[in-house]
Amino acid sequence: MTAPDTNPLPTTYDAAATESTWYARWTEHGVFTADAERAATREPFVIVIPPPNVTAVLHMGHGLNNTVQDVLIRWRRMAGDEALWLPGTDHAGIATQNVVEKQLAAQGQTRFDVGRGPFVDKVAEFVEHTGGEILNQLKAIGSSADWSRTAYTFSPALSKSVREAFVRLHEDGLVYKGHRVIHWCPRCGTSLSDEEAEFTDTTGKLYHLRYTLADDPTQSITVATTRPETMLGDVAVAVNPEDERYLAMIGKDVVLPINGVRVPIIADSYTDAAFGTGAVKITPAHDANDFEVGKRHGLAMPVIIDAEGIVREVDDAAGRVPAALAGLDRAEARTAIVKMLEAEGALVKVEPHAHAVRHCYRCDTVVEPRLSDQWFVRMRPLADKALDVLRGGQLRILPDRWEAVYVNWLEGIRDWNISRQIWWGHRVPVWYCDNPTCAQEPIVSRTDVTACPSCHGTVRQDEDVLDTWFSSWLWPFSTLGWPDETPDLKAFYPGDVLVTAPEILFFWVSRMVMSGCWFLDQTPFHTVYLHGTVRDMQHKKMSKSLGNGIDPLDVVKLYGADALRWTMTAGLGLGVDVMLDPNDLEKSFAPGRNFCTKLWNIGRFLLSRVGTEPLQSLSSIAPERLTAADQWILDRLDQAILDCDAALGPPRPANGHTWTEAERGRGLRLSEYAEAARRFVWNELADWYLEALKPRLYATEGEDREVARTVLAHAFDGALRLLQPVVPFITEALWQQLPNTPEGAFLAQAAWPVSRRADGAASVGAQAFEYTRDAVQAIRSVRSEYNVNPGAWVEAMLVAPAGIAELLDAQRDTIGSLARARVAMASENPGGASAQLLLRDGVELVVPLAGMVDLEKEKQRLQGELTQLETQLNALDGRLANEKFVAKAPPALVEAERAKAEEWRARCELMRTKLGTFGA
Repeated sequence: MTAPDTNPLPTTYDAAATESTWYARWTEHGVFTADAERAATREPFVIVIPPPNVTAVLHMGHGLNNTVQDVLIRWRRMAGDEALWLPGTDHAGIATQNVVEKQLAAQGQTRFDVGRGPFVDKVAEFVEHTGGEILNQLKAIGSSADWSRTAYTFSPALSKSVREAFVRLHEDGLVYKGHRVIHWCPRCGTSLSDEEAEFTDTTGKLYHLRYTLADDPTQSITVATTRPETMLGDVAVAVNPEDERYLAMIGKDVVLPINGVRVPIIADSYTDAAFGTGAVKITPAHDANDFEVGKRHGLAMPVIIDAEGIVREVDDAAGRVPAALAGLDRAEARTAIVKMLEAEGALVKVEPHAHAVRHCYRCDTVVEPRLSDQWFVRMRPLADKALDVLRGGQLRILPDRWEAVYVNWLEGIRDWNISRQIWWGHRVPVWYCDNPTCAQEPIVSRTDVTACPSCHGTVRQDEDVLDTWFSSWLWPFSTLGWPDETPDLKAFYPGDVLVTAPEILFFWVSRMVMSGCWFLDQTPFHTVYLHGTVRDMQHKKMSKSLGNGIDPLDVVKLYGADALRWTMTAGLGLGVDVMLDPNDLEKSFAPGRNFCTKLWNIGRFLLSRVGTEPLQSLSSIAPERLTAADQWILDRLDQAILDCDAALGPPRPANGHTWTEAERGRGLRLSEYAEAARRFVWNELADWYLEALKPRLYATEGEDREVARTVLAHAFDGALRLLQPVVPFITEALWQQLPNTPEGAFLAQAAWPVSRRADGAASVGAQAFEYTRDAVQAIRSVRSEYNVNPGAWVEAMLVAPAGIAELLDAQRDTIGSLARARVAMASENPGGASAQLLLRDGVELVVPLAGMVDLEKEKQRLQGELTQLETQLNALDGRLANEKFVAKAPPALVEAERAKAEEWRARCELMRTKLGTFGA
């Protein structure tokens, strides 16, 4: 008997049409919009997006990062929290200015030709027209952010926050202007923080230079350096005070080759007697460590390389740069100086030297250490608070191996250089009086200053802008209205989870913790989730520059957003990198595509059998009306919910503010969550319950059919709810077709399923169906082993202990239907020629071979296979008994051969047992 097909769904899932339709409806009805008033009665759950650069376009790293955030926010939205996922973009000072400068360069202009004001206006216009496109692209992959709250680090509201932070830190004595050696990028024309000047391992050269003593040219001291071009700015040679080789030279002068400048030999414990020659040249203006030595000894600090990386006399460097070198690029100057040193006999030797060289994180230019005036934040007090919240349990980092990295960086933190010598960014809120006779100190102000408060004369604002990270470290609360006491700030700070990549743990994550603890006395989130990196099949990080990237929008066009999201989530072990093949999108995203196809087909078949008539509620069905299969699938749904909850949660510390040791490492196992949901809908609901249910659904009427319809719809509803955070579009489309879905409701807002039990104990009916599954799988195994025609029926006998026998007897029809077998119960094994399997709890399956196979032919086949295998086993045993073979063969090979022998012995024994059933 077949039921009429009332399927409302097309045979093929149309991802493009489905996704555009449902995303528009979600946004139209404000599904993603959080409400501060509702947060007063509902638990808030807040994630702030790592703001992409305003000039950025979506890449696979964004796809992974935002999918993780969306899974979590959709989960908590369904769980009843007032969920806020706050989106926005970063004005990206250096990166955005570089884009516009390149546009000007194509027209033969520089920013200096345009002027500061018009240039800033030009960048702002560029951002207005082309910036923020990445946010629209995030919508294409289903990101359920609250777009009504979209923030921008250079907006008036967030600019107010930036000024407030600067002024407060200045008032607290933590912001100061210092004259120090900083990292300088000649290409970008600005200073960089320690984190922006990234170390790159390089094989360079170590140059040994001979400096002769000024008063005795027959004596000399040899220094070792990787940067001979800076020797023009040397002001001393330092030796370790305990290095006996140079004790007699301390206090004497040497003459620098090339420029003839006279400098002293000093003693300083900074010098490593074991490195190079044990004597180092001191160039305070071009090396941070030398700068500290220079300060200790009161040395001059001449600058001999300018802001563009050109060797020339700057500041007090008069007489230090010969005319032949002036105007050379620093790399060119190195080559020229080495030749000059060699000509003078001052070059002792050159040897290979592996070391780490800092590069600009934006343009990869080699960074130049350079002495200049910069604004700094004193970090020690801030870092101590960020350490306290981790050690006190208010903050956790997953995977927890990153906690040690976080601690190590904060314990060794240096002051943060926050000023940048570019034009696009938040101008340093400091003004100076133009009157040279006025005693007014620099004016640090929350509002623009138009006149000197002391002499009422004109003022000028500091030329520098603030590091982009100075605005983004305020992101978790500046986006909520701080420093004003807004309803959003009260409702949604502190937040919950920060999802990002490990590479910005220092740039951004730790600084947000510091700022949140300093300005609001609370860590901005209780969990930092550091996901893995998207890599190609050669384990290289995907990037546009390497040409190995994948455009997520290409994947969406080919397979749909759900397929992209499923592939990323299902493959995302905690902290594990995601491997994709940019040259084979079909292979890379087949898991997601195949899952969506399977889910759609399950839904089509299920909905066609459930029909469109209204359903009774599950709670209205008397327990005795539920079959063993019904009880089993409800039990499996409960277990799936528990498994998903365990993999995802806990959403927050149980006591609201401090993680216990037991809680600290739990949750955010997204691949485990995805697998638990997949296993339920695919392996349990579709493969078993649907199949067992068919006879009941094929009935045209009757109470049992209505019970079957209700349980099936309830189980599928639960599956769709569990899957919605990962594959929101296809689950929404299917959920809308369930008979009892309320009109105007959205799965994206439906309640997260709740397990009916928490003890994990299965019902009696569920246990009965487990025995049923065992029996069906065993019969299917026998059929496969003996190559029984798929359409043929077989005889089967079940022998079971008391208690279990009654359960199985009630399931004989179901077993027979699923396994195409005529099933009988027996009190003991009848013996004879049969296939026999021992199942769980003492249950035996006996399948008589007579009538199923040709007994004589099967006996001959088994005997032949046994004879052949025994021959091979005897030869293998002989080889293993040969002492020469065992002594000379690789140990791994010997172990493999022994394992093979044990396997063959077990197979022989199994065959003998089978032959025994034939009377052989």
